[in-house]
Amino acid sequence: MNSRQRRGVILLILSVLCALGAFAGVLVVIGDVNSKVGSEVVAYRAKGDIAPYSPLGAAQFEEVKVPRRWLPDTAVTDLGTLKDKIVLTTLKKGSLLQADMVVDRPQLQPGEQEIAIMIDAATGVAGKITSGAKVNILATFKGAKEGDPARSMIIVANARVLNVGKLTPLDKNSEKKGPAEAVPITFALGTKDTQRVAYAESFAEHVRLALVAPGTDSAPAPGDRTYTLDGDK
Repeated sequence: MNSRQRRGVILLILSVLCALGAFAGVLVVIGDVNSKVGSEVVAYRAKGDIAPYSPLGAAQFEEVKVPRRWLPDTAVTDLGTLKDKIVLTTLKKGSLLQADMVVDRPQLQPGEQEIAIMIDAATGVAGKITSGAKVNILATFKGAKEGDPARSMIIVANARVLNVGKLTPLDKNSEKKGPAEAVPITFALGTKDTQRVAYAESFAEHVRLALVAPGTDSAPAPGDRTYTLDGDK
């Protein structure tokens, strides 16, 4: 082997050593990044906006991989936990789903029945009555006979709201006045209160809801449940 060949072999060996050194350096960098970032885990984010108090399902979310060390402790990693859950606030598209965003969907208790009625969105809901809230249900009636005063009555006190539906156009009868749109509100009520609500929806001039302050469990006094204009004179 002449001197030129020896130099070629030496350069080749040096090139191989440099390549091995560079590869080792890359492995060190990758190892350092992995040690800082850690392994990735599957989380879920919203595919689109989700309205408050909407029932949740797996189809509303998509998988996203997030480094474990950067994932919040409250992040939902199992969509099976969403059964019978609702969101408390609007969940924007792309939002990471977290356990503190959801609560159990209100359910019927023993002895309760579920009844839904349509309520004028402008005067009866106004966006403030939500699932789980308590409301007083008021109805206004004409006098039983000519000359009798009209009256307003609290027909159910502290009614528990199970669900607030979407704004729905009403089939209008040209001879009947009333709102063009309403919101279906579902209540959990006892048998007698269910009958009161059904009667009011059929025969009252108007049915409205009054939101009850959280923590208020006492019912209005008997003298405060019925009102007539004559009573203020």
